[in-house]
Amino acid sequence: MNYQETVDWMFQQLPMYQQLGSKAYRVNLSNIEKLSAHLQDPHKKFQTLHVAGTNGKGSVSHMLASVLQESGFKVGLYTSPHLKDFRERIKINGKEISENAVTNFISENKAFLEERNFSFFEMTVGMAFEYFSAQQVDVAVIEVGLGGRLDSTNIIHPELSVITNIGFDHTAMLGNTLAAIAGEKAGIVKNEVPVVIGETHLETLPVFRKVAAQFNAPLFLAEEYSGKIVETDLKGTYQQKNIRTVLASIEVLKENGWNIIPEAAEKGLKNVVRNTGLRGRWEVLQVNPKVICDTAHNREGLVYAMKQLQEEQFENMHIVLGVVNDKDLSAVLPLMPDFATFYYCRPNIPRGLDAEILEEKAGEIGLKGRSYSSVSKAYGSALKAAGERDVIYVGGSTFTVAEII
Repeated sequence: MNYQETVDWMFQQLPMYQQLGSKAYRVNLSNIEKLSAHLQDPHKKFQTLHVAGTNGKGSVSHMLASVLQESGFKVGLYTSPHLKDFRERIKINGKEISENAVTNFISENKAFLEERNFSFFEMTVGMAFEYFSAQQVDVAVIEVGLGGRLDSTNIIHPELSVITNIGFDHTAMLGNTLAAIAGEKAGIVKNEVPVVIGETHLETLPVFRKVAAQFNAPLFLAEEYSGKIVETDLKGTYQQKNIRTVLASIEVLKENGWNIIPEAAEKGLKNVVRNTGLRGRWEVLQVNPKVICDTAHNREGLVYAMKQLQEEQFENMHIVLGVVNDKDLSAVLPLMPDFATFYYCRPNIPRGLDAEILEEKAGEIGLKGRSYSSVSKAYGSALKAAGERDVIYVGGSTFTVAEII
């Protein structure tokens, strides 16, 4: 199989959470443990940092990787989902895994993968770990896919665990209280491994303290970080909490003997996009009219995004909105500015919510707009309608953003 045929085959292996939702959630780590054993436990051959959280874990992972790169480390970076190309998930010093490496991994292990019915995410994690081992990275920043305790990445024993924040997302799998969700995220805490918490709530802090005590894991709160705050090239206002989380994490690594040069944090945070290729975080695609896309997709993320959007200078606002079908619309639609014109669409995945349903639900709370048969048609209509001094926002789902960048 060539590269495209290989990726198509991987996407067809079920379950795949991004496509199916909760049906794809595994209830234990036995499959990934079997795959890791088959690959001779590649994750044990390099150091790791593990990043979980409801929002911000992707940005924090990229920020940490950028800082470590600026300090001279050879850095692997595993994240999900991807926007355009599967290879975005697996990078070393910002360079995506080669097409040949993807096809070789699948061809060499295809019989084993098929025989044991590995999921898309499980085989992707195995591929990343083997690639990082073969390329002899110094450290890999590993982003949790979903939750923490039962996530396939949770076979690693990291040098540092990071939990960015806790919010209501994927409640069907993680629980419907902040404490329950925090317990799932805290499943990445390991014995005597320091853990940095990016943001706490009255309901979540006791959970983190209890789990950290159980594992004798030193607990650090980013909210208590008192060092210098530096800027990042990621422009969303919500990045301020992520910056503090990263800086606190770097301080913990230094205290544990990591040789991170003094200027690495400042240079790394100012060059995240250049160093890692991160996209879709308050990304400005054009001006006149100004087009902004952002992957915020739940209440916690959209609160910040909508606030920042309304602080833009504009004559009229246009919002291209597409979401997945398990989204709690009652939580996110009221955050939308009621003076904007909406262009409802369905992301081109099985989980995409029909645009007509989104239009109907939005109309019930007074949001005005119409539905379109695709993201591209909705975006095209917004561009056609917008004046030079208008602003267009594209979001609601990672998959909606992926279709227009």
